[in-house]
Amino acid sequence: WVLHLENITVSLTGQYECTFATYPYGTKAKKIQLTVKAEEERHYLKKVWLKQTLEIPCLEDATSENLSIYPLKWLVDLVTKEPSCPAVYRNSSMLYGQRVLLGLNNTLKVFPTKITDDGRVFSCHMLYHPKRVQKSSTTVRVFGK
Repeated sequence: WVLHLENITVSLTGQYECTFATYPYGTKAKKIQLTVKAEEERHYLKKVWLKQTLEIPCLEDATSENLSIYPLKWLVDLVTKEPSCPAVYRNSSMLYGQRVLLGLNNTLKVFPTKITDDGRVFSCHMLYHPKRVQKSSTTVRVFGK
């Protein structure tokens, strides 16, 4: 037996029980706990000059509330693939070293920007409620003068 749910919302979080009668063994039951987490994701494009400071807010449209109280994780797309060769994986510490730091209100700062930052995707995942994760991803375009 399968429970099929559509139009999933956080309100469907809870315990579900399936009960059925069998002969001659009697009633059988199975309980499961369903937790629905809401993920909101926004996508941005950030343009920056070569060798300048890149600042990426975790949540672009955030209100004036203090975002530093929420747990978050910054991720960077470190997989590049050229049509002529297999995927190349890079170690983030080698790629960014001391160029990356966390600023006020969880802003990610990269200095100085390099041509290798062009096309890179930075993602921020913020857990602002036990069942709600807000995600933003920012694609960087680096321009030279």
